Amino acid sequence: MPAEMTRRPDAATIDILRTLVGFPTVSRDSNLDLIGWVYDYLAGFGIESRLTYSADRRKANLFASIGAGDGGIVLSGHTDVVPVDGQNWTSDPFTLSERDGLLYGRGTCDMKGFLAAALARVPSFIQAPRAQPLHLALSFDEEVGCLGIPHLLADLQQAGIRPAACIVGEPTSMRAVVGHKEGSVYNVEVEGLEVHSSLAPQGVNAIEYAARIVMKVWEMGQRLKQTERWHEGYEVPYTTLQTGVIQGGHAANIVPRSCTLRFDIRALPWTDSNELVAEIQAYIDNVLVPEMRLVHPGAGIRMTRKGRVPGFALDVDAPLTRHVQRLARSNAAPAYVTFGSEAGLFQQAGIPAVICGPGSISQAHKPDEYVALEQLALCEDFLDRLAVTALAAV
Repeated sequence: MPAEMTRRPDAATIDILRTLVGFPTVSRDSNLDLIGWVYDYLAGFGIESRLTYSADRRKANLFASIGAGDGGIVLSGHTDVVPVDGQNWTSDPFTLSERDGLLYGRGTCDMKGFLAAALARVPSFIQAPRAQPLHLALSFDEEVGCLGIPHLLADLQQAGIRPAACIVGEPTSMRAVVGHKEGSVYNVEVEGLEVHSSLAPQGVNAIEYAARIVMKVWEMGQRLKQTERWHEGYEVPYTTLQTGVIQGGHAANIVPRSCTLRFDIRALPWTDSNELVAEIQAYIDNVLVPEMRLVHPGAGIRMTRKGRVPGFALDVDAPLTRHVQRLARSNAAPAYVTFGSEAGLFQQAGIPAVICGPGSISQAHKPDEYVALEQLALCEDFLDRLAVTALAAV
């Protein structure tokens, strides 16, 4: 569609998105400047915000309620973005730029576009005649394992604030998403015995033992592909395991003493990832380590979990699913996505969640990330209908 025919969101949405993109909230850095700006913005409308912090207080979540009473829907989004290091951008990633109906900048799609649209609608949320409040939740460190939102949810529980439901505004092209897999990451450290390669049998080759773990992970993934009950809603309809990182060794003529690897599991709801990890641990404890210690008693292998994002599943006929579909005016069937989100953590806290937001995940995490003007306009329409439509019991 030519740029002159593209439906535009309100100027307020674009202006707020420009401000949010201007805060370089890469996960490794602080997000306090952005949170402070949102805090002051909401305070200008007489809205009080609750802040919860990371352990070092370099990062914060924000939660705010518009209207009083029990229940209500949370509009949730993360404030952190992935790095731009090594990416070839054609414009400054932290300066919003518009070209041919698209708004470019880091986080425009994932997921500051949704946050901008929600914040721009605050004045109309305040004026809307609602029996239930609307809530805003902005989190930190979603991109590195959903580390921030548990602090916010614990604070709500302690304060007795019980929202009825949550809409996580990850980019779904404004389509209701009702499920994603659990994602977990494990680190494995192999400690062997270093010797000259001419004496290889007298050493314990950490890389070779790591390679056997890699093959165990691969074999389990192949087995699940063949034997697990599939979920046809997913692009990859079975649980996957894969090794993404391996590091070890210094020279070809040295038997390596140490090697580390990292693998991940993307599990369907009916597959217990803990059982899969237990199988790998049993292989390490009962097969590999005894072999290693026949040569060197000090050899060993340590496996630790580095992060976990719980999966989530909402019934396609649940009241919240139907409500979001009506708000989106979509006839498309609810979808399932390959990426993770904070939805599962809301669900674990007793708050049913659905994912629905502007933009496509295919534009996220890449150079020249963008969100289409048309998508933001559709999100505004969605939020306008949300403001005046009560949610049935969930």
